[in-house]
Amino acid sequence: MSEKTKNRPDVPAAEIETSSHIPVNPLYTPADLKGSDYESEVAYPGEYPFTRGVQATMYRGRLWTMRQYAGMGDAEESNKRYKYLLANGTTGLSVAFDLPTQIGLDSDHPLAGGEVGKVGVAIDSIEDMQRLFDGIELTKISTSMTINATASILLALYVAVARRQGADIRRLSGTVQNDVLKEYIARGTYIYPPRQAMRVITDMFAWANENVPDWNTISISGYHMREAGSTAVQEVAFTLGNGMAYVEAAIQAGLDVDQFAPRLSFFFNAHSNFLEEVAKFRAARRMWARIMREHFKAKNPRSWMLRFHTQTAGSTLTAQQPENNIVRTAIQALAAVLGGTQSLHTNSYDEALALPTEQAARIALRTQQIIAYESGAPQTIDPLAGSYYVDTLTNEIEKRAAEYLGKIEVLGGMLKAIERGFVQKEIQNAAYEYQGQVDQQEAIVVGVNRFEVEEEKPIPIQRIDPALETKQVERVRALRAKRDPGPWKATLAGVEDTARSGANLMPRILAAGEASATVGEISDAMRRVFGEYKEAVVI
Repeated sequence: MSEKTKNRPDVPAAEIETSSHIPVNPLYTPADLKGSDYESEVAYPGEYPFTRGVQATMYRGRLWTMRQYAGMGDAEESNKRYKYLLANGTTGLSVAFDLPTQIGLDSDHPLAGGEVGKVGVAIDSIEDMQRLFDGIELTKISTSMTINATASILLALYVAVARRQGADIRRLSGTVQNDVLKEYIARGTYIYPPRQAMRVITDMFAWANENVPDWNTISISGYHMREAGSTAVQEVAFTLGNGMAYVEAAIQAGLDVDQFAPRLSFFFNAHSNFLEEVAKFRAARRMWARIMREHFKAKNPRSWMLRFHTQTAGSTLTAQQPENNIVRTAIQALAAVLGGTQSLHTNSYDEALALPTEQAARIALRTQQIIAYESGAPQTIDPLAGSYYVDTLTNEIEKRAAEYLGKIEVLGGMLKAIERGFVQKEIQNAAYEYQGQVDQQEAIVVGVNRFEVEEEKPIPIQRIDPALETKQVERVRALRAKRDPGPWKATLAGVEDTARSGANLMPRILAAGEASATVGEISDAMRRVFGEYKEAVVI
């Protein structure tokens, strides 16, 4: 607290903290910024270090992409939802895949039983991918695919479908998440050991740069670490730490930093501590700009830019009084907009209970549209600039995130930190601490530990037809029976041989997909060479 404010009798003592345990003063003045490294920073939006945004005009130039995440059951069911969202004004598609697809298992694999189409769409082959985008011209829509361990295969299938449509694949735009490091930290949908997985990722960087230059080949994701319980500071630190690991791996693979870095993108969470979230986005942009220019010596200004997608916080949604989630999502979405996001997904209010119904998905989309067209927030660029509190929080988040990056460097980098369990343990400790605060009512969750109601009227929920799994299993088996075995066997052998040789895997994966090899078969070809990752027990 500044000298000017701490002695004022009408200002109470500071006993409040943000979710990252940053003390919050009751009042902020210019004195709180005195002596900070960034006191004199006056860069405009679109200028290094991009604290105020990566575009000079931000939303006065164009609005963020409204990209609603969806996928359920089989390809036909998901295709219907995409067309419904497009008809209601969504401006980009975002594909959710089921767990078997995420870990490279076909729908008829014994371990896939009961999971086919449950948390996303089941994609086993080029035929499924073609059905998924039936009637949607791929060069006229930007598509994000939330897929990691099998990202190379799903991107190859997407490109193969575009070829079948007769499209120029150089005009495709979109993103594959492709961030496998956070799988070892927070989600668990990995296949190969980290170093082999990094090989696949850097192969995709090189191939996409030549063949689909407008495609974002990675979305470095803090979202899932935040869902696992990290603080805002940890989300920034560990996300940028992962980003540095990918850049280092690509450089070691012989790629020029200014060739691939402009296509890197990021994916952050938006929680409910409104101003801390805004400051988090500003700090992340500024830190990444300095990392790329000073540490990696990138020369292209686009290599310095942290462009990011935001999703509102699924972990904050409650099954109790689910309508309250509409308000939570609106607050979180506004934080993302005021923080300068490039694209946004807003969660549906029923997601603590099931996959979203059409009505819930429409309300989530309308939330973005109301912010865009009614709130006035996009009318001026960086409207919270000059807030003493936001600027102080931005500085403090950067300082604390940089301290984490220093610890990671001492451990030997992000890969070593993950292998030793450091990152996982930090997140687990934060999650445990927060749950204790909820249990003790030190943190209030409206409708859960305060303002409860005894009886609640049930809301309609989305249900997946169990017959869809049987239908999908029959489809993949029928595909195997009818395909030409010559090209199929040859292309799978090509994937395996290339995995051994060290050449770029992407052309071989694409050829296998076009020859009707399945996601599971292509994954198995690489498993035979790379092996599978087994998580170490961290005590």
